[in-house]
Amino acid sequence: MTQDKEENHLIEERRKKLAELRAAEKAYPNDFKRKNLAGEIKEELDQFSKEELEKKKKKVSVAGRIMLRRMMGKASFTTIQDFSGRIQLYVRADEVSNYDEFKNYDLGDIVGTEGTIFKTNTGELSIYVKKIRLLTKSLRPLPEKHLGLTDTELRYRKRYLDLLTNPESLEVFKIRAEIVNNMRSFLVNENFIEVETPMMHPIPGGASARPFVTHHNSLNMDLFLRVAPELYLKRLVVGGFEKVFEINRNFRNEGLSTRHNPEFTMLEFYTAFVDSNFQMDFVEKMFKTIVKNLASKYKIFKKSFLKLSMDDAIIKNTSLKKKDLLDSKQLKEFCKKQNIKVDNKASISIIKNEIFEACVENKLIEPTFITDYPIEISPLAKASISNPDIAERFELFIDGKEIANGFSELNDPEDQAKRFKDQVAKKDSGDKEAMHFDEDYIEALEHGLPPCAGVGIGIDRLTMLITGTESIRDVLLFPQLKNK
Repeated sequence: MTQDKEENHLIEERRKKLAELRAAEKAYPNDFKRKNLAGEIKEELDQFSKEELEKKKKKVSVAGRIMLRRMMGKASFTTIQDFSGRIQLYVRADEVSNYDEFKNYDLGDIVGTEGTIFKTNTGELSIYVKKIRLLTKSLRPLPEKHLGLTDTELRYRKRYLDLLTNPESLEVFKIRAEIVNNMRSFLVNENFIEVETPMMHPIPGGASARPFVTHHNSLNMDLFLRVAPELYLKRLVVGGFEKVFEINRNFRNEGLSTRHNPEFTMLEFYTAFVDSNFQMDFVEKMFKTIVKNLASKYKIFKKSFLKLSMDDAIIKNTSLKKKDLLDSKQLKEFCKKQNIKVDNKASISIIKNEIFEACVENKLIEPTFITDYPIEISPLAKASISNPDIAERFELFIDGKEIANGFSELNDPEDQAKRFKDQVAKKDSGDKEAMHFDEDYIEALEHGLPPCAGVGIGIDRLTMLITGTESIRDVLLFPQLKNK
């Protein structure tokens, strides 16, 4: 019998069992009251000996999915799983009135049970079952125990099975939730206010990226899924929100990779009356505080973060010398040797950035702030007072991945308008990621944006880093995939 035929046979057998339950009016009850979790029971009682537990006679009421069964005639051991973990049930025919019915339960069925905690002769904490009920009939079998759910794409497409059968996947998403909670708590404790800004923008802006386009029928107008919340958050700073943050989704119409998903989660925050140097120290403090409360195996960031200019990073990690970075011809020759595609008309700033992305980023393993980005590729950042060709901007790289981007915000409305016009010219020349001209944002700046600095942090990549996962799909519950 083929695997598909065998599975279809099992499904048909389970449907027959469900039909019997319906006939007996026992299908899908909703009146069982769970009082205990498997993990909490183990945490509280596993420390006690077999004899001590016999004296305690601790009664519990648990519910979970059947993951393992070992039938032994008039008794059986069954392991159930809830969100907190697994616990073993000991079920005897002379103690449970519906034992014959219980024998027909299948792996994957969800049961509710009441009983007393004890330890087996081998020392395993278990429940001596007094009552057991079938709460949900599983019509499809779980993946085979000895195989697990090993097909990577199937794990992403059927995440519910991945979470049921791969405890390490469930752990990743629990840690992700803790990271976000710790991040939020850190900012709230620093007197930041959390806000929500629009997901659909009349004008895309806030980052150089190709947007998704949708259409609002009633208004008969195109809207763009946001590529970044930046321009709306800075409007709020104009309005008096001096410390503001948002944790939410961004959408960028780009390719899929181990580091990119079309929708992803970002933290973006803004602080009035500080600059990018302040924000570098603040981000380092935030990251170290976030991991402080995680389990010991996730505690990274023990050393101080490094700081390096883009030029120095290129010199350190390539064969290029300082003088070469001023020579367009030398840079283009280097790109040709390294198979880096650059436009013949590209400026030195653009070429250096291409070299940095191709040859340097993946070598930045230790936490490193890269500073002194060209102003040409930083259309929303303030220029350095000492060098107007350089932006007061940084990006944080760890393990070869960009984790954060921040800068002192450009608050000169006339300069910003000029840069928007430059972006529009690039868009007209075919750059699909260049920004639009946002007149309303310019008007907001004309009311006065206080000196401030903002930071964007990729939560998906930060989670990858902390949990040691290799693909962004491993930290997204439902990543985008190609159609089958």
